Amino acid sequence: MKQRTKVCGIDVHKDFLQVCILSLTGESSQHRIHNTHDDILDLKDLLLSEGCELIALESTGIYWYLLYFTLENDIPIIVGNANQMKSIPGRKTDVRDAEWIAQLALNGLIKPSRIFPRNQREFRDLTRNRETLVNSRTTIKNRIHKILDSAGMRLQSVMKDIFGKSGRHLLEGLAQQRDLNTLLQTIPSPIIRRKVDELKVIMQTSLSPIQIHLLNTQLQLLNEIEEKIDTINGLIVAALTDEMHDSIGICLSVPGIGMTAATTILAEVGDVRDFPSADRLASWVGLTPSVYQSADHLVTGRITKRGSKHLRWILVQVAQTASRSKNTILSRFFNRIAFRKGRNKAIIALARKILCILWHLLTVKEKYKDPDLKKKVIIPQKSKLPDISIDDAVMVLLNAGYNVYTPGLQRIPGKGAE
Repeated sequence: MKQRTKVCGIDVHKDFLQVCILSLTGESSQHRIHNTHDDILDLKDLLLSEGCELIALESTGIYWYLLYFTLENDIPIIVGNANQMKSIPGRKTDVRDAEWIAQLALNGLIKPSRIFPRNQREFRDLTRNRETLVNSRTTIKNRIHKILDSAGMRLQSVMKDIFGKSGRHLLEGLAQQRDLNTLLQTIPSPIIRRKVDELKVIMQTSLSPIQIHLLNTQLQLLNEIEEKIDTINGLIVAALTDEMHDSIGICLSVPGIGMTAATTILAEVGDVRDFPSADRLASWVGLTPSVYQSADHLVTGRITKRGSKHLRWILVQVAQTASRSKNTILSRFFNRIAFRKGRNKAIIALARKILCILWHLLTVKEKYKDPDLKKKVIIPQKSKLPDISIDDAVMVLLNAGYNVYTPGLQRIPGKGAE
């Protein structure tokens, strides 16, 4: 390892940066600057004039983004995990924190975190934005359930999904106060039409004016969010490179993985070749048990949950689906673990197994094979970017963290920007 003679440690905050320039001879200087683009450019000039060979900082929320992306092409910079850079307990100040980070960097004691290339970061921003929209959609659906339940209309006792085609027909009719008999006779699904008598009994209770207003509002929000989700899905498909398109096909061959899960997994993992083994990838994701050992006493506990919570969440969803597949290798693995340790631990074990399988498949560029599996893989064709309005395009850029400038040079700060 090359011995460095002068480094810079930065304690990152939302509004300011505490900077410590430390040399091998022990000389140091402290600076406090605003966490803004112009001040960071001034800091770059200072560090270049001082001859700093390295910048080190903690991954503090999203506040380090602007600093890193502004300086990454001019000065070597590493971002460390805050849990691995804690100083000795005692008197804690911003000045001491910056000096401690500089000391670690000077002695080569910081393990750099993985920072994705720009195109992969933007792709991940899209998938995470979609996840946020999907969670918002779920919240709205729950509110609609609550409105109906409070009026005694339990449509889910007759219909599996009240947000399907026939369910939406009934909800729109209730919100518009249409005639009940006409509404029931025009249900799109013939299967649901056979249950007209049951529905008539359930829907005899009338909604109050306030409930009708709330239902209308939630349905409008639901339609808007679903349009936004369709737009994001189009952007995600359009952003797929040729290599990612091949990887999508590999992911889709695994039981339980659909297009949404495949794109999310690829966005969160990045290049699997960064990991020498499947176990290292599972450890990075946080699906390995915590270990405590003292002398001959070894205790293993719950999974560490370090790494991307978005990736762990989607892998658990995939495991839930794969566990219900009929007579496959993965479902049999799940049943064996569930019999001995319970369903919850079996789901986590299956999620890790699927991740390890994906590491192998993506490394050797092969599709998943199971003689008992009958799964038709359909890969969406890469298309042009969908037509979206200027306002929608601006919102996508703001959510991705970019600053947007209006024709009058007025700056609209993006998410996480200062």
